[in-house]
Amino acid sequence: MALAASSSSFYGSISSSHSSITSHDRKGSLIGSFRLISPATASSRRRLTVSAEIKRSDSISPLAATAMVAPSAPVASPEVVEKVKTNDYDKLAKELENASPLEIMDRALAIFGNDIAIAFSGAEDVALIEYAKLTGRPFRVFSLDTGRLNPETYQFFDMVEKHYGIGIEYMFPDAVEVQALVRTKGLFSFYEDGHQECCRVRKVRPLRRALKGLRAWITGQRKDQSPGTRSDIPVVQVDPSFEGLDGGVGSLIKWNPVANVEGKDIWNFLRTMNVPVNSLHSKGYISIGCEPCTRSVLPGQHEREGRWWWEDATAKECGLHKGNIKEGEFAKVNGNGNGASHTNDSATVPDIFNSQNLVSLTRNGIENLAKLENRKEPWLVVLYAPWCPFCQAMEGSYVELADKLAGSGVKVGKFRADGDQKAYAQKELQLGSFPTILFFPKHSSRPIKYPSEQRDVGSLMSFVNALR
Repeated sequence: MALAASSSSFYGSISSSHSSITSHDRKGSLIGSFRLISPATASSRRRLTVSAEIKRSDSISPLAATAMVAPSAPVASPEVVEKVKTNDYDKLAKELENASPLEIMDRALAIFGNDIAIAFSGAEDVALIEYAKLTGRPFRVFSLDTGRLNPETYQFFDMVEKHYGIGIEYMFPDAVEVQALVRTKGLFSFYEDGHQECCRVRKVRPLRRALKGLRAWITGQRKDQSPGTRSDIPVVQVDPSFEGLDGGVGSLIKWNPVANVEGKDIWNFLRTMNVPVNSLHSKGYISIGCEPCTRSVLPGQHEREGRWWWEDATAKECGLHKGNIKEGEFAKVNGNGNGASHTNDSATVPDIFNSQNLVSLTRNGIENLAKLENRKEPWLVVLYAPWCPFCQAMEGSYVELADKLAGSGVKVGKFRADGDQKAYAQKELQLGSFPTILFFPKHSSRPIKYPSEQRDVGSLMSFVNALR
């Protein structure tokens, strides 16, 4: 584990409730599972004036690396954490709702000092490390090496370590568990029965071990990343899924400094600060995970559509942030994570694809259309769910296409295929995941499924023109 430290704070002071943080004799002392080195030792091993170099341990014990602390940087003792009670975090989240990511980061590091760490995935969440550096406070960084990451991501890890002068503490999956999974089900079982099992072995359990050595962690979650699961995340919360150093419910606090920041603003920040980024971003990748489960996204696609694209959008979480999924949501996803159903009420989820040139088909309407062998005109129909972020992402292009096809002899329609209609759509209409686009030819009863992930107007129009 590494700490980056600066000789002065980005702010002259922080709120009075945390300004009383003081350091004590740290030589040889233990905080949680971390041993602190004396200031003299730390000073002699620092490099680049803002960081400290450490020797990585081969141990898989959670975040048990030796922490290097700059002599001028205050570190919170365990007693400081007690100043903010668990039931006060809802209040703190409201207080910081409109705060900047830098202010939120500063508050998190001030409260938890040596007992908090940044979870770094190797994507645009490098912004978290930049914010931490700007506070001038010491900070820790850890990452999960699943063994299936892209080569570009490993290269990016090395780049980040050199840029900030830090050592990232890597957590690895249990070798015996990985061996059992691969020998039993093969290297790519997640394509057949869902990603949850593999993620549980390679990501969730290593994370659980890591967090048991902390009292708080910092993530790069944003509300706009996954409208289906992350739209309500607060900037700070009691972690609903994992336990911290003290064990039990409420023993771990989760900070999300960029929760209210849009992706475009994150990228403006990275460019402005000249922060290194993963080279995969220049190849169309936005959300980056393991190599077999990550791909670039195309125009009109939501960023999370590049992850586990063979599954539905209902619960696109690997398990690291499973607390984002509302209670009972997992019951709507079957055991393999594929074919998830969703029962959001139309009254609470606004409908999409609204246009005078779009026909909204009922169950009887789509059944009758599917039965016809000789239609008066061909039809293009999207099978959708209004809560699906990928359907939402293509709404503009599909409505524009409907407007362009108005009066052309091609009817454009939509059929809501979630909830009670999903089983029928899967069996009779080739529904695999949302959205699915079908073309019903004029003289054939069998619809033709649009095979591409490109959902821009030009690509959809080419599909229609090739078949009508």
